[in-house]
Amino acid sequence: MPWPRWSTPLTTGIVHLTDRLPQVTGAEMVAALVPPPQFRDATFDTYRPDPAYPSQQEAKELLAAFAGPAAVPAKGGLFRRAKKAPPAKPGVYLDGGFGVGKTHLLAAVYHAMPARQKYFGSFIEYTALVGALGYQKTVELFRGSQLLCIDEFELDDPGDTMVMTRLLGELVTGGTRLAATSNTPPNALGEGRFAAQDFLREIQAMSDSFQTIRIDGTDYRQRAVDGVAAVLDGPGYERAIAEVAATGVASDDGFADLVAHLARVHPSRYIRLIDGVDAIGLRVVAQLDDQSAALRLVAFVDRAYDAQIPVRATGLPLSDVFGPEMLAGGYRKKYLRAISRLIALTTS
Repeated sequence: MPWPRWSTPLTTGIVHLTDRLPQVTGAEMVAALVPPPQFRDATFDTYRPDPAYPSQQEAKELLAAFAGPAAVPAKGGLFRRAKKAPPAKPGVYLDGGFGVGKTHLLAAVYHAMPARQKYFGSFIEYTALVGALGYQKTVELFRGSQLLCIDEFELDDPGDTMVMTRLLGELVTGGTRLAATSNTPPNALGEGRFAAQDFLREIQAMSDSFQTIRIDGTDYRQRAVDGVAAVLDGPGYERAIAEVAATGVASDDGFADLVAHLARVHPSRYIRLIDGVDAIGLRVVAQLDDQSAALRLVAFVDRAYDAQIPVRATGLPLSDVFGPEMLAGGYRKKYLRAISRLIALTTS
């Protein structure tokens, strides 16, 4: 199933994302539940474990066993290690830092598992679908599916906790297998964000469905960059945007204007907000002091990264957009992942 693209009448020129108020139907949201373009051809064989971190090879082998015998990568040489036994639980939960290839492995599971009905989406896409269709219709949609892949699993509020616990519990009972990635172990979900101790039973029930697989490593996106998002001066920005607009579509918005606009668009629609755009332009980037605005920006960056849309910006480096207090709080891992992705997008 191809990555959905909604039509746009403009093939070249400049657009303003702040002019867009996209609407997405439930059917369109379901159609988007496939791996993003950069992982369209992801396989276990194309995942390259870092020899310095043996847990990467271990995770690859365990997930291949979970996906089925046909997915186990071939091993050369005279001495072959015994094949890993598939995980006993109905779900696998890949826990590790950002930039170690978790999404690649999750997409490899999706592609390798011979399932007639399977879905791949970010955590926020699943919760948004429940909001759009209602809980019961979402259950009916996924009932009978063989595989549900959930990327970037996080519990940011009590409502998400209750909804996902119920949904995954019903699906597992019906025979659906689960594969998820996160920066946080399942028993620590929600920590530092809401009164997670009041929901320990629900979190424990959900984590009981998963075998946790730990994966270590360094962020591959920062191995070839200096760790700072690229910044353009005024004339350099104008040239970069004009160059893209000559043959494709570039967006051009003030950073503060875009941040304010994101509050008016549900995060599940951010992918449509940037549909048809070949480069994202942001003027006068400044540090954020509002947590809600920062989390919306994280969701926007995730969708831009999924679509592999370069970002060009002036002002403060986008890698400095989240202040020290934010980076020391409960959403630290989310912000660090966004910084990693912003560095990659501004230097591509």
